[in-house]
Amino acid sequence: MIKTINVTLKVWRQKGSNVKGQLETYHAANISTDMSFLEMIDVVNERLTLDGMDPIAFDHDCREGICGMCGCVVNGRPHGPEKGTTLCQLHMRHFSDEDTIVIEPWRSRAFPVIKDLAVDRSALDKIIQAGGYISVNTGSAPEANTIPVPQETAELAMDAAACIGCGACVAACPNASAMLFTSAKISQLALLPQGKPEAAQRALSMIGQMDALGFGNCANETECEAECPKEISITHIARLNREYVKAGFVSAVK
Repeated sequence: MIKTINVTLKVWRQKGSNVKGQLETYHAANISTDMSFLEMIDVVNERLTLDGMDPIAFDHDCREGICGMCGCVVNGRPHGPEKGTTLCQLHMRHFSDEDTIVIEPWRSRAFPVIKDLAVDRSALDKIIQAGGYISVNTGSAPEANTIPVPQETAELAMDAAACIGCGACVAACPNASAMLFTSAKISQLALLPQGKPEAAQRALSMIGQMDALGFGNCANETECEAECPKEISITHIARLNREYVKAGFVSAVK
């Protein structure tokens, strides 16, 4: 038997970054507990559309916890109450009948609101563009064992590479810092031999871009690690700091 619940939604509605927004109340009735959170919003939007009202704007794409597109603050927590879970993977069975759910967008000066729950996260792309890559000539695919990498190092690099760039770390941080995101991208490449030739310039460029875009500073509050849907460790921030200090010495010598 399909179980259904009725919930009250308090949703942030805002027509643009330069327009004042506010929370508006909607009643979602007969919501299946098997639905994902985004499917619940789909149902609400269908009803709003049929009533001639403007549907709620929100980001989404793959709905498999891979793309990093979805994301909003649910009852004060990025991606909702479940640990290691993206918003599209959050199911309504984690809520109770007659619950009130407050839904807000990511809050950061670097993430201006496009509309309602959708924000412009292109600032994260600009950090990647500043140095989150390896400059090599392309050619045929190399053999897997051409450059030996210790298993422990490979595992650490893969842990960092799990970051999907959703921005939950920024939304969770009291300072709206992007240090966890940036550290994951820098750490991933700094650990591998392919990334070492450009390590110094990468650290200087990406951190400089992060600061220029208006993200706050890390204060070691660890909310970013707690709310990251891929459970990226803040130990990568420590590695970022070491890479930045080393890069400073290299540039000073030059």
